[in-house]
Amino acid sequence: MIRVAGAPISWGVCEVPGWGHQMAPGRVLAEMAAAGLAATEFGPDGFLPQDPDARAELLAGHGLAAVGGFVPVVLHDPGRDPLPEVRHALAGFGSARTLVLAAATGTDGYDARPELSAREWDALLANLDRIAAHARAEGVTATLHPHIGTMVEGPDEVERVLNGSAVPLCLDTGHLLAGGNDPVDLARRAADRIAHVHLKDVDAALAARVRAGDVTYTEAVRTGLYQPLGQGDVDISAITTALDAAGYTGWYVLEQDTVLDTEPAPGEGPLADVVASLAHLRKVTS
Repeated sequence: MIRVAGAPISWGVCEVPGWGHQMAPGRVLAEMAAAGLAATEFGPDGFLPQDPDARAELLAGHGLAAVGGFVPVVLHDPGRDPLPEVRHALAGFGSARTLVLAAATGTDGYDARPELSAREWDALLANLDRIAAHARAEGVTATLHPHIGTMVEGPDEVERVLNGSAVPLCLDTGHLLAGGNDPVDLARRAADRIAHVHLKDVDAALAARVRAGDVTYTEAVRTGLYQPLGQGDVDISAITTALDAAGYTGWYVLEQDTVLDTEPAPGEGPLADVVASLAHLRKVTS
């Protein structure tokens, strides 16, 4: 039986300032439970209490376990130590065992990113291994999440991480495809490096427009870049089949990055898409 969790970003709750309307934790967690999810990632700083006991109590009140958290941090600056930010994040983890890192640019949002020098790449890769070792000492698995608008986005950058560090990957099916990667191929040939999975589906034509610079990432998300599982261009069945054959036993986190303009009416909004995604996942993994 696969383990399926949710993430607040599916309800539009995001770390990017000005991203959109931010729903309250009570409603988001209640709708996660209503959808039949077993656990959740934490969401951005401030969404859940920082105190791990208070956080665990809030989640348990909705019948949810804690998976871990998405932590964007600058890794490429040789003069900046990312460990203090990581320690701050881990202080709220409690029983959660998965740290999902993103190689942040150092600016808000995911619509632009700089080119890295060889020295900056060396710093990024070394910091990944430092953070992974620190997390491991705390009983937590650190993973690197290739992500649109971060320093690890496209195929060459993913390969550079695989070849230049030992950090496991978070296989985000949507961000990988949107960034020009083949998530099915990665699941098949690098399953031994995959420690965490974010499942999302993608409108590949719209993703190509993002890569071409015709539309920003934020605009694309707002207009439907991410689709419920089974309604886009990601072969979810092939990915779960490959990971199952490789013995993957980690979490599958349903994510459909969403921008909300207003508070949805009761019974409306992101919940329907999450329910549809969960139904498709159960169909292809049964």
